[in-house]
Amino acid sequence: QVQLAESGGGLVQAGGSLRLSCVVSVDRGRLLAVYTVGWYRQTPGGDQREMVASISGSGVADYHYSVRGRFTISRIDVENAVHLSMNGLKPDDTAVYYCKANVKNHQGSVVSVRDYWGRGTQVTVSS
Repeated sequence: QVQLAESGGGLVQAGGSLRLSCVVSVDRGRLLAVYTVGWYRQTPGGDQREMVASISGSGVADYHYSVRGRFTISRIDVENAVHLSMNGLKPDDTAVYYCKANVKNHQGSVVSVRDYWGRGTQVTVSS
């Protein structure tokens, strides 16, 4: 089973910084590849998750226009980790942040490629 462990959320004042981390692991089978990883967020009462930033397997990054220039996504493949550095945080950035990874996994006789989600980490920015 593929697992995504998110960390780094918390409470910060406007203008502050946080660094979110997402680590991909398996407790059964073998992790063959981690392709595109994205960070999404969902606000209280919101019914959809909004893509904040993503990074492809080759390191190409993409950002939501509202965070461009403030957030930076990076990956360390040997650690199966993706980080989201968030600077200049605003109250509008308050949300639960979720990591989504497209993963190639080998378990038993089956090789599969699919998306997995983490459980989320709360980011709260006070004004």
